[in-house]
Amino acid sequence: MKTLPAGALRRRTRCRLCDGDDLVNVISLAPTPPANAFVSATELDRTEPHFPLDVWLCKGCTHVQLLDVVDPAVLFGDYVYVTGTSSSFVAHFERYAALVANRFGLKPADLVVEIGSNDGTFLRFFQATGQRTLGIDPARLIASRATETGIETVCEFFTPALAQNLAESRGLARVVAANNVFAHIDDLSSVVIGIERLLAPDGLFVFEVSYLADVVEKLLFDTIYHEHLDYHSVTSLVPFFERHGLELFDVERVAVHGGSLRGFVQRRGGPHDVTSRVKELCALEQRLALDRESTFVDLAARVGQLGHELRLMLQGLREHGKKIAGFGAPAKATTLMHHFGVGSHMLDFIVDDNPRKQGLYTPGLHVPVVPAAKIAECKPDYLLVLAWNFADVIIQTHKPFVDAGGRFIVPLPNLEIIPS
Repeated sequence: MKTLPAGALRRRTRCRLCDGDDLVNVISLAPTPPANAFVSATELDRTEPHFPLDVWLCKGCTHVQLLDVVDPAVLFGDYVYVTGTSSSFVAHFERYAALVANRFGLKPADLVVEIGSNDGTFLRFFQATGQRTLGIDPARLIASRATETGIETVCEFFTPALAQNLAESRGLARVVAANNVFAHIDDLSSVVIGIERLLAPDGLFVFEVSYLADVVEKLLFDTIYHEHLDYHSVTSLVPFFERHGLELFDVERVAVHGGSLRGFVQRRGGPHDVTSRVKELCALEQRLALDRESTFVDLAARVGQLGHELRLMLQGLREHGKKIAGFGAPAKATTLMHHFGVGSHMLDFIVDDNPRKQGLYTPGLHVPVVPAAKIAECKPDYLLVLAWNFADVIIQTHKPFVDAGGRFIVPLPNLEIIPS
């Protein structure tokens, strides 16, 4: 693992959305290395820094967030997650792009810009229908490969200065998108200022983020890791956008990542009426008491109970001589494995379809990541589905494993063994 530069971690003292200082620590998970900091065999003896995973509630605007900020150059410069390796995500982005294009009547000459565009999967669907596209992503190798495959990608972090430059050189954007990255940004105000500069008068900012209501309702604690600085609610986002001259005019819940929020934002006074769904989700958040410390104290207790049950299950299987491996090495697995103490003493290996992770070892706990062909070769008795949001697809795809007597352990949203 690369040596971390000085200042790789800093602590905020004010809320990322409202700048208030009335913040309370509501959850403390086990410290971990960066969730995607996989290591090679030659790096196993090196010390890996572990950073705090403490979750804070702003009592001023109710925003839930991490205050310990790992340098984004450390997290994203050599990023290993690639959207296009997941057929489920590709299909999701195809439907999502079609919805945006059809609902908002995009024309061939319209410019669509995506912040955190990764390998260009989302933009590729707009390009196919004639829109001009531009990706922005700081991951050097991924951005370069996206450009090589036809999706021009600027390898930078998105800033107001970059937005101004693009507005002058490329024209104003009809659509700016930020999918699964709006929670990754420490200086959200700066990014939103940039979005406002880049948007056409009738432009749309659309984003998807993990939804705080789903985290609480479904116990999705493993979506808490250092890349995810924010756990968004509609209640806190509405005034945040208003302060920047923008308006959150529509929202919807989508199933991706176990439960996400899709938001639609326009310039204040733009052409779209605010839908009833904005008030409906604010009301849901009030019913779930997402503004109360006690809600998150209860969440932490539920997480602790789940961890106890999972450890007992895995220890019991091991004591009976069962071989257990993991399936999927997503970022969320780092949180679950460290907080629950699930390491190489419980898992022989983890299979993952992303070739950039294969041959490496998981952050801190050093479980080897291998191709799925290892399942047939080593014949584990159980597979712990760490990529639980894809459990249905994984189980259907690996029916021969079940037919041979294998069983899947799905830890979230509910701990279950399939087939039972």
